[in-house]
Amino acid sequence: MNIQLSFTDEVKTNTSQIYNKIKDTVPDVEWPLLAPYIYEINKLKKETNSIILAHNYQTPQIFYGVADIVGDSLALAVEASKVKEDNIIMCGVHFMAETAKIMSPHKKVYLPNLKAGCSLAESITGQDVINLKKKYPGVPVVSYVNTSADVKAETDVCCTSANAVKVVESLGVNKVLFLPDEYLAKYVATKTKVEIISWHGKCQVHEQFSEKEIAELRKNYPEITIIAHPECSPDVISASDFAGSTSHMVNYVKDKKPKNVFLVTECSMSDNIQVENPNVNFIKTCNLCPHMKSITLSNILDCIKNKKNEILIDSNTIKRARGSIEKMIAIGRQD
Repeated sequence: MNIQLSFTDEVKTNTSQIYNKIKDTVPDVEWPLLAPYIYEINKLKKETNSIILAHNYQTPQIFYGVADIVGDSLALAVEASKVKEDNIIMCGVHFMAETAKIMSPHKKVYLPNLKAGCSLAESITGQDVINLKKKYPGVPVVSYVNTSADVKAETDVCCTSANAVKVVESLGVNKVLFLPDEYLAKYVATKTKVEIISWHGKCQVHEQFSEKEIAELRKNYPEITIIAHPECSPDVISASDFAGSTSHMVNYVKDKKPKNVFLVTECSMSDNIQVENPNVNFIKTCNLCPHMKSITLSNILDCIKNKKNEILIDSNTIKRARGSIEKMIAIGRQD
């Protein structure tokens, strides 16, 4: 639905603080088109008792303009269980909206665009996990949070890229099934003595990066720090200076303040971190996630206004999937 709104003086005044924060990442010419949506969404949130959760890969106008809670997959999973509002709008992809529903089963959860999928989540099904458990009886299943509800329901414990190693080692076993990201599995295998049996899923964003691209960047920017996501291939991670989850990337830039930095991940991560670190020069030859970018201010507004695209999961799947997520969260609290 294409909702047309006007850039009035009231809208300009009420969104000026937001624009001052993100003006270095949003061109002046675009703001009169974006601001009316931001104004209307923020007004409707209060009127409809709604809250917006947004992943780090969302654009700055969503991340800073309308989101109430932002973060990586783990943070959003934790916060989804705490919300007081009746309606949760997930600005992310489908598995994130499912996770929010699992963690807040009595709330209504909406996804602005139901086509916002994920190559990792779509690479494996619950039946695939059942088949693997038959092939490897007694071997615990660790599933990346980037999976569907039916996969989580067949999982012993979930993990994120931030806590994957810790989750694997917490089980106290010699062997685990680690699903579905092949590259994250290889990364985890370098950090633990536990045998990792992996699946063949890959992130369509992170698998595009290459070692050759990293080498070219180092030629062009001698004083560059390269930070890779663990979903990247082993050769890319090896060629980088640091590898870590989105939350680890945020903290690295904040703490180290490198002169020039290249984040080997989705484009909007650089934009969002730059807002908080204006003195760091971000080299932005990154890749877009088409699924994340299918979430727009227009369909967020449509979603809130018309209660569209509610996420529905049967109670048995919710109960079983919730157990694997709660175990992950509990392990994260053992520091």
